[in-house]
Amino acid sequence: MNRINIKLQENKKLLSIYFTAGYPTLNDTVSVLEKLEKSGVDMIEIGLPFSDPLADGPTIQASSTTALNNGMTTDVLFEQLKDIRKKVSIPLIIMGYFNPMMQYGVEKFCQKCAEIGVDGLIIPDLPVKEYNDNYKAIFDKYGLINVFLITPQTSDERIKFIDEISNGFIYMVSSASVTGSKNSFGATQNDYFERISAMNLNAPQIIGFGISNAETFKQATKYAKGAIIGSAFVNHLTENGINNIDKFVSSILDS
Repeated sequence: MNRINIKLQENKKLLSIYFTAGYPTLNDTVSVLEKLEKSGVDMIEIGLPFSDPLADGPTIQASSTTALNNGMTTDVLFEQLKDIRKKVSIPLIIMGYFNPMMQYGVEKFCQKCAEIGVDGLIIPDLPVKEYNDNYKAIFDKYGLINVFLITPQTSDERIKFIDEISNGFIYMVSSASVTGSKNSFGATQNDYFERISAMNLNAPQIIGFGISNAETFKQATKYAKGAIIGSAFVNHLTENGINNIDKFVSSILDS
């Protein structure tokens, strides 16, 4: 069974952390992964930096620009991760845009992920129908989970279709905006969380965008299986380097 599915079966609320590969410095990727696992994180999203991101806010855009300037590429990331399963056991997901994957070759990319021990992909700009029609068989062949995103504007019909073809979790975007930290969620977001929860979908939901602290983590996981923190953690790396990662995680989980 895929590590993501095993993790989703655990009787706890899950914390997933996003960071940009090759940030703050090119060779920090593996150290960040190791420190996050030791700190008690449940899953990690490894951002593959891209020069034209659609959904990323200024914090993650800046980290992607730095990582690209540091020399991060798809080949470099795969080389960094080649022995990662000797060091890290929790689920690992690559989050990136479809263009670099197409340039690399979709099947070749998926095969490489499977060889390394990557468990899934999040590709915000790959349309669900195009994935289902043209790429699902490749993902299934290599045992990879493709994680789909929904937003407050996603129709019930589309959500049900996504739920039908999902074999992991659904990434529930908290608001119709780019990534970025918030201190709390308002009534609009809570109404959305309640609406999706009431649909009783088969796939668990994990909420991302705007999760930055213990308060927003608790608010999100009241309605969902887990929550994803990205910009707030990237800010931590910007300010502290790869030091004190355990303090950042404990500030979310132990409050």
